[in-house]
Amino acid sequence: MFQNPSDDEVRALLKDVKRIAVVGLSPKPDRPSFGVSQVMQRAGYQIVPVRPMVTEVLGEPAYATLKDVPGKVDLVNVFRRAEEIDAVVDDAIAIGAPAIWIQLGIVNEAAAERARAAGLVVVMDKCIKIEYMRLCL
Repeated sequence: MFQNPSDDEVRALLKDVKRIAVVGLSPKPDRPSFGVSQVMQRAGYQIVPVRPMVTEVLGEPAYATLKDVPGKVDLVNVFRRAEEIDAVVDDAIAIGAPAIWIQLGIVNEAAAERARAAGLVVVMDKCIKIEYMRLCL
């Protein structure tokens, strides 16, 4: 059974991360992905939107897939349905991302375990904004 990292491990992850690729980042301000990413951006993280058919979100250029993102990604934050997590994990592994965060309410234990087996730090079914505010402020 999947188990999330400890609070100390999550805190360390959030302190090390600088650049977050957000898969499924909506350009709509009323969507959770937008609000969460906006808070993280204001906290000093560079947000990289990953969403097809969108050119920009939160003032940052958007990319159709994780594989299209130039440069290093410190963390992949996922706002997609559970059945879509497998493909995101494949892409995160392919780009050499060191960590993946699967947002609150999204559970895919097999994909999470596969990511962990590939060496990624995995946080699942937790909100990055809530955890940042709880552990880092």
